[in-house]
Amino acid sequence: MSVKLKRKSIVRKKKLAASLIKYFVLVVLFVFSIFPFVWIWLTALKEPSELLDNIFGFPASFNWRNFTQAWVKGRFGTYFKNSIIITVPTVAGVCLFSALAGYAFGKLKFIGRNFLFFLFLLGLMIPFQAIMVSLYYELRDLHILMTYWAAILPMAALGLPLGVFIMRAFFKGLPYELMDAALIDGCNQFGVFWRVMLPSAAPALSSVAVFQSLQSWNDFLVPLLYLQKDELRPLTVGLMLFKGRYTINYPMLAAGATIVTLPLIIIYIIFQRQFISGLTAGALKG
Repeated sequence: MSVKLKRKSIVRKKKLAASLIKYFVLVVLFVFSIFPFVWIWLTALKEPSELLDNIFGFPASFNWRNFTQAWVKGRFGTYFKNSIIITVPTVAGVCLFSALAGYAFGKLKFIGRNFLFFLFLLGLMIPFQAIMVSLYYELRDLHILMTYWAAILPMAALGLPLGVFIMRAFFKGLPYELMDAALIDGCNQFGVFWRVMLPSAAPALSSVAVFQSLQSWNDFLVPLLYLQKDELRPLTVGLMLFKGRYTINYPMLAAGATIVTLPLIIIYIIFQRQFISGLTAGALKG
């Protein structure tokens, strides 16, 4: 009995040591990941005069004027509104058309389904830099250049391949019995999609929404090329111009960066479980 107890004690100690090492590594990685954000937030609350003397420390007094000056003087209020105007319809469009196409590729049987799906996925392999010049002239010919649509439509088109891939994988894993039961109850194909299949795919749809929100909000090159009017620019382009105008006032620049990143952090914290569960479900069911 004493030998068995010793073995159990040794096993418990090994498991405890392994757990401690694992959590220590996770804590270290967390500190390295969160440190840049905390440093930017603390810098945004400092006076310009104390930045060189106290680079990594806490501010002597919380200077909230940096945020108000960045919002008004740096026109971040206008840029924030533009980012919302661009991001919301882009995310809505990608979610809607990804769900429709994913349902068609995952559940409906028609000639050339797999060929069209893999042809659609070619969009993941084509970099935006390869089409940005021709797209500029196409948007100009459509008379939507220098309008919000010049950013919304390209961003939605660039986000659709990944969205369709995720939604198709999720729909493919749902049982056909759900469709058969809805058809027996009198639903047509669109009714099956809208009333039965789409609510079941909420985790995958939330993953697409969160991913596309991050992508659209952070996109820099599309609005830089196609929205060259200052009143149309989003936060990412506005931050670049703000840096050029106020390179000396680093606390105000950090306040502007905080305004850009904080909405994304809040969105991810709120929807992180749906985001992870949707990606995991799509991976397992694909």
